[in-house]
Amino acid sequence: MSVGTENAVAIRLEGVHKSFGRLAVLRGIDLDVARHEVICLIGASGSGKSTMLRCINLLERIDAGRIEVDGEEITSEYVNANRVRRHVGIVFQAFNLFPHMTVLRNITLAPREVLGVRREAADAAARQLLERFGLESKETEYPDRLSGGQQQRVAIVRALAMNPDIMLLDEVTSALDPELVAEVLNVIRSLAEAGMTMVIATHEMGFARDIADRVCFLDAGVILEQGPPGAIFTAPQHERTSQFLQRIIEAGRL
Repeated sequence: MSVGTENAVAIRLEGVHKSFGRLAVLRGIDLDVARHEVICLIGASGSGKSTMLRCINLLERIDAGRIEVDGEEITSEYVNANRVRRHVGIVFQAFNLFPHMTVLRNITLAPREVLGVRREAADAAARQLLERFGLESKETEYPDRLSGGQQQRVAIVRALAMNPDIMLLDEVTSALDPELVAEVLNVIRSLAEAGMTMVIATHEMGFARDIADRVCFLDAGVILEQGPPGAIFTAPQHERTSQFLQRIIEAGRL
């Protein structure tokens, strides 16, 4: 999987459908994500945001359509999912850290076991990432000794340790206390500023407005509306988008 040119399409979804039993969760998703672009997915719970990310990372197999990453169709039955995941990192709202491993070991496990990186090199790279995100004093700690915000930052660092081209972030602040949200959002903001291609499912509307190049509003498994944050949040074209944002404003979240 090669790194594309500056304006290349990093991710392309064409007619993507996904159902769980009789429940149609994605009903024809079409989306291009340019390299270095930050896309924020917004919408009510159950609108398909998380499923869409899981399909891009091949954690869920689509029922119809196709997904390309850097021009390669990854939804072909012949594609090695683990190879794709080396280039497409994903972080969930649940931290999913190994409780019996130190922070350093959590971060270096995949580079060593999957990529075959030597221990000294993996440790050095992990320490650089920990320092970059203000966690250099935590490398010997175990996850249960960390705050929720610190655990989520470690989870992001663990994904970055695989040196992905693309990051998918699925409601990474939803499980955090409000006072811990800012430290995680600052990490994501720094990744965006460094040019990381990201697709972010989020309920943090103010953050989406500040960080996104484009916002996509999902409703009942389709992208109902998309555009620059200023347009989506101040002048939505679809009545359903307006209703959703009005509820967000009434809840004091925008």
